[in-house]
Amino acid sequence: QVQLVESGGGLVQAGGSLRLSCAASGRTFSSYAMGWFRQAPGKEREFVAHIRSSGGTTYYADSVKGRCTISRDNAKNTVYLQMNSLKPEDTAVYYCAARKGSMLTTVKDLYDYWGQGTQVTVSS
Repeated sequence: QVQLVESGGGLVQAGGSLRLSCAASGRTFSSYAMGWFRQAPGKEREFVAHIRSSGGTTYYADSVKGRCTISRDNAKNTVYLQMNSLKPEDTAVYYCAARKGSMLTTVKDLYDYWGQGTQVTVSS
């Protein structure tokens, strides 16, 4: 069992930056691939970024590529999402998710554990 707790969301002006954190419980964090997803009001939850269990491989949605960086610190059981040049369309609840093993996937249904989410609001 893995419990995930996101933090770092908030209200920011367009062009600003935020760094989201996701703290995981348990001793096996390093055996999980980690992903970030987001869900805007009235929309489906969508993939944002993910990172391999070792941290060696990352992948991003086209909508955030070049503006976001996912990273992880396995010693701290934490995954991060640095978001720069934020746009109003980035406004959403951001969720981190964990998937056992190293395989990366953008499919939300293939993730095993989810956090409760953190709200990001970008004003124009």
